Amino acid sequence: MEVGGDQWLCGWRTRAAEHRVSQLEALRRFLDEKKQPILDAMASDMRKPPFEVELSEIVLVKNEVNYALNNLSSWMKDEFVEKNLVTQLDTAFIRKEPYGVVLIIGAWNYPLNLILVPLVGAIAAGNCVIIKPSEICSSTEKILAETLPSYLDNDCLAVVTGGPAETTQLLENKFDYIFFTGSPQVGKIVMAAAAKHLTPLTLELGGKNPCYVADESDLQNVANRLVWGRCFNAGQTCIAPDYVLCSAETQEKLLPALRQAITQFFGPEPRESPDFARIISDKQFQRIRALLGSGRVAIGGQTDERERYIAPTVLADVQPSEPAMQEEIFGPVLPIITVPNVDEAIAFINRRERPLAMYVFASDSKVDMGWEQGPASLPRA
Repeated sequence: MEVGGDQWLCGWRTRAAEHRVSQLEALRRFLDEKKQPILDAMASDMRKPPFEVELSEIVLVKNEVNYALNNLSSWMKDEFVEKNLVTQLDTAFIRKEPYGVVLIIGAWNYPLNLILVPLVGAIAAGNCVIIKPSEICSSTEKILAETLPSYLDNDCLAVVTGGPAETTQLLENKFDYIFFTGSPQVGKIVMAAAAKHLTPLTLELGGKNPCYVADESDLQNVANRLVWGRCFNAGQTCIAPDYVLCSAETQEKLLPALRQAITQFFGPEPRESPDFARIISDKQFQRIRALLGSGRVAIGGQTDERERYIAPTVLADVQPSEPAMQEEIFGPVLPIITVPNVDEAIAFINRRERPLAMYVFASDSKVDMGWEQGPASLPRA
């Protein structure tokens, strides 16, 4: 396979605004006309509820398409800049040029969103694109491979299917830009491959996102948001709250509120709920189930290997050294670690790898300001 360079710019076709607009509009038609096959594919892959598919996979991508179409003309204009001593006699401006051929490697947890949102940006910028959907979501991969090319310019878009071997072979080629979403472990492999060709890239990786709950919080409101964020897509979301930090007293008050929220959202038997997805694979199921031995199971804990079902679960009194705190959970399991105060919570977070997001619940604005004034390395969400 030979890729890369301006020879893939389809006779400069992709540079034209008309071509970019036509491709974005075609992508929007794909989402409209293939909505039901997309819903069916994701139900097959991970029993993802239709509402979750529409919200997180279809609507978000359509919003990106609409945003790009509304702003494309201004994005493509030259940006004039202030002159300095060297450029006083010149006309100085910035012109946005396409990179060339972009490789987009998607992830299985949002198999449509994490391919098509980067694709929108790549098309809007005038690039040719090769997309590599996740083979783990085989039904969604099939939709992208067999249907999407019929909507887009096949001289400027290609879909590559397969597993790690095919991805490894793909990465041996020189691309002009790479966009990867996935785990840090695979991200290192992608970055090493890009470095061989000095290819610029974007890595969107995971992390353990902390949540601090202050003593004076509205705990039912907190519980509702935690359960929604932790159980959406069965917890298989990179920005989901991964663990809770709070005082021992708040933990005991928060547990019944979490139990009530789970019942309200998914009924007394979440396994029977049409609104609760399943774990993507046997491998991920076994990995998550092994984490349930951390702390004590205060809520949930039921599993069904045949269905790859793990109930919405809360682990109380978890210790930092236990398995649930050694990796991103990526499932409907929420550990609670008790800390005496907000300063200890900040110190706990700063001793660990930087997460993608952080969530703070506090009724007192001074508590929130304490996070703002904390160490510069502390992220916020």
